[in-house]
Amino acid sequence: MGGRFVIENLNVSGNLYASIPGNLDSEVFELILNSENIKIERIVSKGHKSPESGWYDQNHNEWVVVVKGQAVLVFEDRQLSMQTGSYINIPAHTKHKVSCTDSDEETIWLAIHY
Repeated sequence: MGGRFVIENLNVSGNLYASIPGNLDSEVFELILNSENIKIERIVSKGHKSPESGWYDQNHNEWVVVVKGQAVLVFEDRQLSMQTGSYINIPAHTKHKVSCTDSDEETIWLAIHY
């Protein structure tokens, strides 16, 4: 699939289900809130996955919830199937990647980096 498309919204209110692009050739990352200690973003995927090589290995903790759809997260020692309502806290420097997201409907994530 395509690359990464970033939108900075920074509105104080909104709707996680609104303004879903019709064309999701690229995964969409929408910054909702960004401050010194926290970043909140909406991610919209449809059949997207992490690159085959490499892992996310972030300097910060990340709490993620799937608010619509489904996906599979892979860690060095396990994999986790996620559906609407599933959430996980990923501690800093925990290597992980997305092995798949639903290709028939959008997967909407809310990610809180802290």
